[in-house]
Amino acid sequence: MFTGLIEDLGTIAETRVDQDQVGRWMTIRAPFAGELSLGESVSVNGTCLTVVACLPDAFSVQVSPTTLAITTLGALKSGQRVNLERSVTPETRLGGHWVLGHVDTRGRVAAVVPEGDAHHITVHYPDEFQRWVLPQGSMTLDGISLTIVDCGPGYVSVTIIPHTWNHTVIQDWVPGTLVNVEFDVLGKYLEHLMAPYAKGGVPHVQP
Repeated sequence: MFTGLIEDLGTIAETRVDQDQVGRWMTIRAPFAGELSLGESVSVNGTCLTVVACLPDAFSVQVSPTTLAITTLGALKSGQRVNLERSVTPETRLGGHWVLGHVDTRGRVAAVVPEGDAHHITVHYPDEFQRWVLPQGSMTLDGISLTIVDCGPGYVSVTIIPHTWNHTVIQDWVPGTLVNVEFDVLGKYLEHLMAPYAKGGVPHVQP
């Protein structure tokens, strides 16, 4: 699990088709690479990935076909920057919100509008996910925990403060950029738990 507070920026050192010719192997340079262990989880642009190889200044991950189909990772190229966050520990401050690193869909940046030292960004996504979005709620874009300022059918707007702009890949976004979107997990679980009651039914409980 993650918080959505980006820890560092990494750089794609290598990306290639895996031996199975379906998935991908990626090597990422990262400031904290020397502290990682095999099997550890790292969020890469909001996608939870497992460390499969460690170097002093980089780590490698394997990206499955399912992940490639849902996320933007398949389009990453050598030299491209990515948001990185290591998984939380019991001692970690939960400064953002509960982020699983399980991307729901891809969104597309529609507008990046500066205002003073802030930036207003609008992202479009498939309408089917609208039920998980509400004003002042939380969502994750490329692994960044953000507060929803405005929303409607198929779009969401957020305001980016200078610190977030300067320390994440958001500064690389332009209209048309594809981003990974994860909606608040609390809304998903609530919807699932309440589904039996949605039409007046009562769930069967085993004695």
